[in-house]
Amino acid sequence: MSGPFDTILNWRLLPGSHAFPGPDGGTCINEAAVVAAGLPYRAIRSSADCPPCFSGPLATYALGLNDAMPDAERPRLMTFVLRLAGSADAPAIEEARTIHLVLEGVRRLLPPVLERAGLAQHAAACREAADLDRAVRVARHAAWSAGSLAEAAGRQGTWVRGARAAAASRAALFAAEVDPRTAADAAEAAALFWPGTWAEAVAILDEALGIGRQAPPLGLEEAGIRLEAAKRERAGLAA
Repeated sequence: MSGPFDTILNWRLLPGSHAFPGPDGGTCINEAAVVAAGLPYRAIRSSADCPPCFSGPLATYALGLNDAMPDAERPRLMTFVLRLAGSADAPAIEEARTIHLVLEGVRRLLPPVLERAGLAQHAAACREAADLDRAVRVARHAAWSAGSLAEAAGRQGTWVRGARAAAASRAALFAAEVDPRTAADAAEAAALFWPGTWAEAVAILDEALGIGRQAPPLGLEEAGIRLEAAKRERAGLAA
């Protein structure tokens, strides 16, 4: 799943927080974005640790995906290394970004896993959710129905069906919360039974980044120089 950014920036994204980039440049997405922007390096355990110029909802969702994605999928996030610093905006814009992450998660991430659990009507209701309130209601209903289905499957010993229903219930419970972090958690739960989840979640993040203020242009070459300098500094400290 590597892309041109992964090669040009020569940086490896890893789950979790890191005190300093390793010799291979291993950090989470937000830590890489901090270095690429020329800001002082900092370990980031949550979006609260990000510089104030980072959009809270976007950084939170990106961090949630970063920590949940398999290694083969995480390079999808490299395209955002240049786009997070400078993305912070007014409260109304940040709220609109959160709404987009949650609403599109219900519309696009839940239906495939609900269908795999045998809940086609709930999947259709999620796809058709016209606004946030409706999306929250149908997601909660889907979570309850999927949970009941998982319990019934457990009693019947149909374990695969039960596992699918349990994953659908967990994804729907997370998706029903109006919070960027739980929106990312919903993607993690859905990914258990729908391989296309990660690509769709990254597309949703890309769309949310298009709402409101855009990060100042940052060239690949300039960002690459800063990232390489951080690795050299780490190598010097280790010597």
